[in-house]
Amino acid sequence: MVAWNTDNGRVAIIASARTPLTRAGAALRAMRVPDLARAVMQETLHRAGWSGGRLDEVYLGNVCMPADAANPARVAAIQAGIPQHVPALTVQRNCASGLEAIFQGASRIFSGQARFILAAGAESMSNIPLLFPRETSGPMAQMAKAKTLTQKLAVATKMRPRNFVPISALLQGLTDPLCNMIMGKTAEVLSHEFSVTRDQQDAFALQSHQRAAQAISAGQFDGQITPIYTGQRFEPVTQDIGPRQDQTFDALAKLRPIFDRRDGSVTVGNSCQITDGAACILLVDGSVAGAEGLEPLGYIRACATAALEPQRMGLGPVYAIDRVLQMTGLSLDDIGLFEINEAFAAQVLACRKAIASDRFCQLNLGHDSCGDIDDERLNVSGGAIALGHPVGATGARIVLQLLDDMRRRNVQFGIASLCVAGGQGAAILVERR
Repeated sequence: MVAWNTDNGRVAIIASARTPLTRAGAALRAMRVPDLARAVMQETLHRAGWSGGRLDEVYLGNVCMPADAANPARVAAIQAGIPQHVPALTVQRNCASGLEAIFQGASRIFSGQARFILAAGAESMSNIPLLFPRETSGPMAQMAKAKTLTQKLAVATKMRPRNFVPISALLQGLTDPLCNMIMGKTAEVLSHEFSVTRDQQDAFALQSHQRAAQAISAGQFDGQITPIYTGQRFEPVTQDIGPRQDQTFDALAKLRPIFDRRDGSVTVGNSCQITDGAACILLVDGSVAGAEGLEPLGYIRACATAALEPQRMGLGPVYAIDRVLQMTGLSLDDIGLFEINEAFAAQVLACRKAIASDRFCQLNLGHDSCGDIDDERLNVSGGAIALGHPVGATGARIVLQLLDDMRRRNVQFGIASLCVAGGQGAAILVERR
């Protein structure tokens, strides 16, 4: 948990970029994690007019690290043309991994150990592998050691059809071993605890699509996105593929619950989309930015992480946002805009109810309610229900989005926050002047 004073030792955000966000298996399916990260690293440096040789370090948030690119931060950095003398580190805090990359970079700058950090997040959910059952590894190892056809056949005769039934690493990754719940089930827990109805969830999901579609139509994301050439098509991917302009409440209402068939309310329509994408920002020591006449997109004022029960992980933003406010002396009313990642509509709505509840705050935070996060300050350009949630990238993307909306609306303070599988939350406070 770290805080920065706005008048001393500020960490400035100088440039940023992201890829389009596309549903897994769609336009970016051929792009691996290093490919996505490389693209946004190159574009961010290009927008800043900087050489990668000025960097002190590169951080990349990634959840499902690819087997063919251990430490994808280093692979992506070298492929982006960043010199070999610049170290690179991959960080993982589940859904907050992209935000953790920013935390790590900002902490290094604030401590005086660095001046220039590239912080990014990337995820290719299309390329999360299928696995063989664990019992298959023994026979496979024996097969590799067998030298003759007779020996290989002897091993093959011992194998059974069950040895070849694939296991989805994605589903395994979305299931928390601490509470033995898939993430959607934790959203169901919150929907019951806070009486979040199915209609409320579907209405929130519809609003996410409408806001994202309006932002796309107005060209609000154009300055964020760098076109991506996948090598499989002549035209680049230039727009998010996820928001539905024709989405309706009636269509959402027809979808069946998927995590609790009997009395559940969480559906594919009011949950985040499984997505590919990457985002990146350039962090610079505030004093250096001033000396060089750079115009920051914003400053990092404070950041915080928090922990709670794994089965209620969706409330993580409440705990993390409260810590940020306590550290800075600000109130919810001082915050002009919020980004709370839309893992599930039920989860975001439960966060809003929890932070506005005196009883919840007294029992869990040790003080009265922080206040209300009203609808007009929350996810004003849509969220992950419409745009998607490339898990390692989202933390960085929502900071980029928050700064863009703050500029457009002339807002001084903004908070971006995410819930984190395993029972954690993360939040960052950024400031524009």
